[in-house]
Amino acid sequence: MFTHSMPALFSRAEAAEVIRLAEDAHQATGGLVGGLQHHNIRRADIAWLDDKSSASWVMERIVAGVARANRERFDFDITDFGERLQVATYDESVAGHYDWHSDIGDGPLARRRKLTIVVQLSEADAYDGGALEINLGGAVQASERGIGDATLFASFMLHRVAPVTSGRRRSLTCWCHGPAFR
Repeated sequence: MFTHSMPALFSRAEAAEVIRLAEDAHQATGGLVGGLQHHNIRRADIAWLDDKSSASWVMERIVAGVARANRERFDFDITDFGERLQVATYDESVAGHYDWHSDIGDGPLARRRKLTIVVQLSEADAYDGGALEINLGGAVQASERGIGDATLFASFMLHRVAPVTSGRRRSLTCWCHGPAFR
């Protein structure tokens, strides 16, 4: 199996702090790999966290969680975390969503992505719709929605965030990198 759940990787208070850090950061419209904008594919606002200073504790938690899960579940050759932490906001006012895609792309970093980790930052009852869904060979699995829960999956897996029909969903995403799959 190419997915792994990590309940309560962050506490409720820590998730709130990650949201605060994102609100303090510059928010931009989320695009696709390479910066392309296609609102029929992705509608979200994103903020990049400074994982070398104010959000260094967030990155430390992600690295520790991924290392443990990778040893137990994936055994992928992970060598670095070459991209900053991304907080995405999917809002009902724009039918926030991200259609089916994989996280491996043509960019120099995107082609080295091995694992993707997504952490739920919003309370489950703060929004309707907005499920993170992973396609497991035709069977779709929805991720847990508990605040602070993380889902780790192989970056080549098709996944999506279904449209948010009410409220606002926030999540934290990080990619783990390594040499090309063989």
